[in-house]
Amino acid sequence: MTTRAGFVALIGEPNAGKSTLLNRMVGAKVSIVTHKVQTTRARIRGVALEGDAQIVFVDTPGLFAPKRRLDRAMVAAAWGGAADADISVLLIEANRGLTEGVERIIESLKDFEAGKRIALAINKIDKVKSDVLLELAEKMNAAYPFVETFMISAERGHGVPALREWLARELPEGPWLYPEDQIADLPMRMIAAEMTREKLTLRLHQELPYQMTVETENWEERKDGSCKVDQVIYVMRDGHKGIVLGKKGETIKAVSKASREELAEFLGRKVHLFLQVKVRPGWLEDAERYSEMGLNFKDGNT
Repeated sequence: MTTRAGFVALIGEPNAGKSTLLNRMVGAKVSIVTHKVQTTRARIRGVALEGDAQIVFVDTPGLFAPKRRLDRAMVAAAWGGAADADISVLLIEANRGLTEGVERIIESLKDFEAGKRIALAINKIDKVKSDVLLELAEKMNAAYPFVETFMISAERGHGVPALREWLARELPEGPWLYPEDQIADLPMRMIAAEMTREKLTLRLHQELPYQMTVETENWEERKDGSCKVDQVIYVMRDGHKGIVLGKKGETIKAVSKASREELAEFLGRKVHLFLQVKVRPGWLEDAERYSEMGLNFKDGNT
């Protein structure tokens, strides 16, 4: 039997639907999905099987104009993911069309080495009429020579199987890179931290989520099959700590409950989750924090 395996980078603007598409492709939730932009900080690899092929997806942070060190490190990680991949898929939103941000991405793609294969996936096709879709596809292909164009709805699953089948056929021949039952190469500690960060991001609607990070400090396996997980939420200022805790601790309790339930479902066993909130003023300038997120601290230099 001839097997195929390789890396596929999902690139695009923030909120284009990359994390939703990754989760749909893999068939499990491995990437944080919220209404907030810039929620995917690290390059999360999700592994999908399609016939005899193993597709390793690199879900990159959204490509945008960076302002802070964290932003710059995220954008560097995104382009690094695309450069290392066998195939990249540029995901754009049908209802937003050819935005300035997409134009910037296309200009950057032109600097890629010759022979890099980039496919186009137009997402959220249920939001626009077919004539608008066709016109957008023509505009995009006039702007850049994409190897293939797909019309999809990552949320509903329309067109996703066709994209996955095409990717499987296009990957190089070779042995699988991960065990058959592995769906992500992130350690469970990091996936658990991302789940909690997602719940915080959904719950808090101000700028705070971008100045906050979650780390899993301790993971203890118990004899009864359950696990005890201790996490710390780091914020920049004392005022932020109060926001995360909420009135009479309501916010932190709700976040803990939602995160615990999702983690228990993901693991298929009971989870005891304990959250603490700590103030760490300089975490955005702390190299160790970047390492925890799978980012390179030096990439954030101006």
